[in-house]
Amino acid sequence: MNKKDFIDFGIDVSSTNGDQVYTLCPECSASRRKKKVKCLSVNMTEGIWNCHHCGWTGSLLSGNDWKDKIPHWNKPKVVVRPKDFQVSLEPSVVEWFKARGVSRQTLEDNKVSYRSVYMPQVEDFVTSIGFPYYRDDELINVKYRDKDKNFRLEAGAERIFYGLDHIDNDQVIIVEGEVDKLSMYETGLKSCISVPDGAPSHNSTDYSSKFDFLQEERLSEVKKFVLCVDSDPAGLRLEEELSRRLGRDRCNKATLPEDCKDANDVLRKYGMVPLAECIAEAKPYPIEGTYNSNDLSESIDRLYDTGVDKGVSTGWMGLDKLYMIRPGILSVVTGIPSSGKSNWIDAMMVNIADEHGWNFAIFSPENQPLEDHMARVLEKYVGSPFMDGPNMRMSKEELADGKSWLANHFTWILPNDDKQWTLDIILDAAKRLILTKGIRGLVIDPWNEIEHDRDDRQTETEYISMSLKRIRQFARRYGIHIWVVAHPAKMYRDKQGKIPVPTPYDISGSARWRDKSDNCVTIWRDLSDNENIIVQIHVQKVRFRQDGRIGVGELSYNWSVGTYHEPTEAAREIPSVVAY
Repeated sequence: MNKKDFIDFGIDVSSTNGDQVYTLCPECSASRRKKKVKCLSVNMTEGIWNCHHCGWTGSLLSGNDWKDKIPHWNKPKVVVRPKDFQVSLEPSVVEWFKARGVSRQTLEDNKVSYRSVYMPQVEDFVTSIGFPYYRDDELINVKYRDKDKNFRLEAGAERIFYGLDHIDNDQVIIVEGEVDKLSMYETGLKSCISVPDGAPSHNSTDYSSKFDFLQEERLSEVKKFVLCVDSDPAGLRLEEELSRRLGRDRCNKATLPEDCKDANDVLRKYGMVPLAECIAEAKPYPIEGTYNSNDLSESIDRLYDTGVDKGVSTGWMGLDKLYMIRPGILSVVTGIPSSGKSNWIDAMMVNIADEHGWNFAIFSPENQPLEDHMARVLEKYVGSPFMDGPNMRMSKEELADGKSWLANHFTWILPNDDKQWTLDIILDAAKRLILTKGIRGLVIDPWNEIEHDRDDRQTETEYISMSLKRIRQFARRYGIHIWVVAHPAKMYRDKQGKIPVPTPYDISGSARWRDKSDNCVTIWRDLSDNENIIVQIHVQKVRFRQDGRIGVGELSYNWSVGTYHEPTEAAREIPSVVAY
């Protein structure tokens, strides 16, 4: 059998000693929040390994005979159990709960206690209320609360729902605190449980262990959950995560009175009957992403009265028959080098900004320095060259007017560090500009200049598909038109020596360029003729009929200022539809 070394599998054991060692896992460590945790167990004698986090196993030996040698790893079961827990109620505790609408009988039924425990927040022993957590009458954990609302669970004990032994499989109410659970019990709603330690914090990004208590087997048998958590932002985060994990189809949402934060507030202010009504009137969650005509009734009426939004003109009447610019749309633009892709988009943006008042954001790192790119856009707006040449350059007054206009309508996105040229950062910047500048259009030019963060296990096709879907969703959500410029793969000349017109399928990387875009446009001109000023605009895909149709338009190019105009035979019919 062919024997290899650990390093052949990316496993670094150079700084370790012993027969059984732990090191970083090449499969998962780099993507984990705690990247330095050594989760890969390596048996140096047997030449086998097993990751305790992702489950990756392997052997230095070829074949599959090693698999039986690898011990199955399970997360260790919690064995810590609370000790010396005794139910004891002081009159002061009973009075405290009485003021909150909870009777002594409810406290006794739920074995609420009172004792002195060490509270780490104050680093001292504090007399606290104890809420015991049971499963099948076995004490699993205890949560303590002092008068200053400091909390602690038993160290090392299992985190489970409070009130598990009271649940009924037909319906279970979930609340955010033990007092809320007792409030439900007082109301007669005994099938109620509370999460062990409240809602996730606002900056939580890793819920890997936060919701371990949801792994309770008996929850799978519950027909319906009613979520009655706190009505603050933290409670809403908890509600969202619970409904997502339990299944929104099994969850109803209870709505509390506006002046009540939680269930106990309702009990104290209004009594048991209104609290019970909140649960009885809980509403099912709508199925996300589904609608009926009632949901969009006003929009349908408005569409009937005003018609379909056909977008705005490109500034070229002939091209408008094929291609209109509408918010919420993703256009992919391609073309061979020197065909004028970027120049055409710049000219179109100037037309739209001037005629319709749109504001734009541009990510175009190839067009640097930025002042040069700005100067070329100014030429298109003013209609005169920026620099001296055969034609008279723009005046100081025209320059000043143009700069003011440009500042009002165009913003460039270009982080100083090219490692930050990521799609995340570009879209985040665009989101801010939507808020501050009210941009209606975003240009990403070109795609290959983005710093792509593709997962090693993800194919290029999968990555492009995911990215374009995300861009399209961003356009829809914020009502902006997005142009992405993507270069085709190397094109070869035909027998006549001409380079054929590229299609979206020729774009480097993936056929998903056509599938995931709304519109596909190719800019093409005959590069064999240096005097040629005719540029063809090939509209090769239009998803929505109000935005245009497939076909070819022609524009004449003005070399001195980089503008485009209708050909001399202005307003002629567009050539017949071309099949792509």
